This record gives sequence, C-alpha cells and structure tokens, in this order.
Amino acid sequence: MSAVMDRLGRGWGRLLGSPPEPGPDALPVRVSGNQFTRTGAAPVQVKGFDQQLVWVTLALMLWGLVMVYSASIAMPDNPRFANYSQTHFLVRHVASLFVAFVAALLAFQVPLNTWEKVAPWVFVLSLVLLILVLIPFIGKGVNGARRWISLGVMNFQPSELAKFGVLLYAANYMVRKMEVKEKFFTSVAPMGIAVAVVGLLLLAEPDMGAFMVIAVIAMGILFLGGVNARMFFLIALVLVVAFGLMIAMSEWRRERIFAYLDPWSEKHALGKGYQLSHSLIAIGRGEVFGVGLGGSVEKLHWLPEAHTDFLLAVIGEEFGFVGVLVVIGLFMWLTRRLMYIGRQAIAMDRIFSGLLAQGVGIWVGFQSFINMGVNLGALPTKGLTLPLMSYGGSAILMNLVAIAVVLRVDYENRLLMHGGRL
Repeated sequence: MSAVMDRLGRGWGRLLGSPPEPGPDALPVRVSGNQFTRTGAAPVQVKGFDQQLVWVTLALMLWGLVMVYSASIAMPDNPRFANYSQTHFLVRHVASLFVAFVAALLAFQVPLNTWEKVAPWVFVLSLVLLILVLIPFIGKGVNGARRWISLGVMNFQPSELAKFGVLLYAANYMVRKMEVKEKFFTSVAPMGIAVAVVGLLLLAEPDMGAFMVIAVIAMGILFLGGVNARMFFLIALVLVVAFGLMIAMSEWRRERIFAYLDPWSEKHALGKGYQLSHSLIAIGRGEVFGVGLGGSVEKLHWLPEAHTDFLLAVIGEEFGFVGVLVVIGLFMWLTRRLMYIGRQAIAMDRIFSGLLAQGVGIWVGFQSFINMGVNLGALPTKGLTLPLMSYGGSAILMNLVAIAVVLRVDYENRLLMHGGRL
C-alpha cells in the first residue's frame, strides 16, 4: 500500500511541477567560495513537462467554469428548469471537472507503450458503447437524439470516447502500416471501414458533428502518417461529397443550411435560425469590451443552450470583441503547442506518440474552430461544444484525458533528451 501511495505521490509531483526530493544522484553545485550544495533534481529520473500547456488548459477551464455559471444562473426562472437551483449546473460542472482531473492524472501515469498496446481495445470499447446507446432503456434521448448513457451521477456520451478511440486506433494503425505510400488502398481500406462503421453508428443517434470531428482526426493522422497528397485529396473529396449527400437527403439538415444563409428571414428567425440570430445579437451587443460579467441579456431565455454550444456568444456579449479574441488566441496557442509536442516526438522517431499528440491538436483545434464559427455565424449551426469550456461532463473528461496523454508524450520526450530510459 505504501508503495502505491509513494507512486501516486510522485505522479502528483510531476503533474504539479514540484521539485523531486534530493537523492544520492543529486548534482553538486557551487554556491559561494568553496562551499558546495546539492541540487534538488535528479539528472535523469524526473525532467518535468510543459507547464505552460498546463496553465493555458487551467485558464480555459476556470474561465469556462465562470461562464457556465453566468450563462446558467437564470435558467431556474424557466418553467422547464423550475426545480433546479441557480447553482445546479455550476455544481455539476465542478463535479465533472474534479472527475476529469482525477482521470487525467491517472492517464498521465500510463506510458505511451501501454497506450499503443491497448489502442485497438479502446476503439472496440467505443464501438460497443455506440451500439449500447442506441438500445432503448439504455441510451437516453434528448430533443430527438439518443446520445447519452445514464451513469447516475452523470450522463456519459460515447461519441466523446469514440473521438479518443479513433485517434488511438488511427495512430496505432499508421505505425503498423508504414508502407501506406506503396500500397495505399490495401493498407488504408481497413481503417476507412472502421471509421465508416463509427460514422454509421453516430448518424443513427444522430450526431453528424461528432462524425465530422472523427473524420477530420482520421484524415489528419493519414496525412501526417505519410499518405501522398494526391490520395489524401481524393479521400477528402469523397468525404466532402458524402457529407454533402447527407445534408441533401435530410430535410432538417437542409433547413439548417438555408437558415444559416438567411437567419433573419421571417421563416427562419423563429425556426432553424433562432439560435444563430440570437447568438449574433449577443455578440453584436457586446461591442468591443462587452457589457460586463453577468450582464448578458441573451442568456435570459433568449439564447437556447447558452451554457453548452453557445457559450462563446455569452463570452462575446459580456467580454466583447476583446474577450472573443483572447479565447481564440488561447485555443490557437494550445493547438500549436500540441502539434509542436507531436512533431518533437516524431523527430525522435517516436511515431505513435507523435501522431497521437498531433491528433489531439487536430481534435481540439478543429472542434473549437467549428464551435467558434457557428457562434460567429461563419458556419451552419452544429451541435459541438467548445472544448474545455462548455458545460458537459463527457466532453470535459475526454478533453482532459487527451491533454494528459500529450503531457505524458512531452514528459517522455524530455526524459529521452536527457539520456533517460522509458
């Protein structure tokens, strides 16, 4: 038991950046004159991790926590939420953050070699959960979509695990099929079938937004893994045509496109364009510096899902153009840093680790881009949350686990660069 507690203690120390206790291998350092002292760091055992990445992630999470409370504080005034307290969503979001932090801490302890071995099993688990969510009395439906499995204390969304599962599987697959350039169709076809199966299960929920994110993650891993440009753009064209057909064959999806093109028309303003029009009103009302924290009017039952999909609109109203720019800047830095850690791992011939880290960067970057585009009226309405900030236990959980895995990649990179061994 003491050994387990000691291991967890060292894990907390690595994650929080605290210096290790001096050991017999500590290095002597001259302080003054002929006096020597020992450094508190072992030369190989502990080399730290990217603390800037941790602080930016924490900043986004804490800002998101404040905004979730601001966006949901008036919801009990709505008869639909009359039994809720003003802190209902805040308390649940705090609980989700705590669970996600514990899960991220545990994920950080897992070596990348282990993640590579279990990658196919995580993918299979995500497929099983995507099937279970479609079964009556197991899957929970909301607003005509069956996307959640109730776990009592929280509702789990299998599509979030599917993003992580596909990411692990794709990175593992590309490492095993490095001859992809020579035998493209033979090598890539199995992964294409796997992603197609996930897509069919997601469309049955329906959750086209999650399918788009997963398709982009898979495409990104293919490109970074060595697929030649001609074949890559051919697959991209096939995906674009496929998504176009999905929209053309679905009346309510077509209505969303038409509402996006003209949200202010009489037909769409109170229909499919309602959320978009009120999101634009909120951001326009914020002007340059915003109306101040808590001063949003659109969150007072005008803008639906203000604490989830349209959190950026509330940020725009309360913090203005400056606040939106800060959010965009933080996500740009976060995405760039995740990609850099992955590129560093690939340069050290750690292909799986590098593809995994860059896949997380694609995931966070693309999903935040879609959410921001929807809130700003640049893209059609799509049910995707803002990573790390929006209300949603499953999304927060998987986002933090994914970032913890990238931190592990960075930790192992530093260890190897200083002559350590994994």
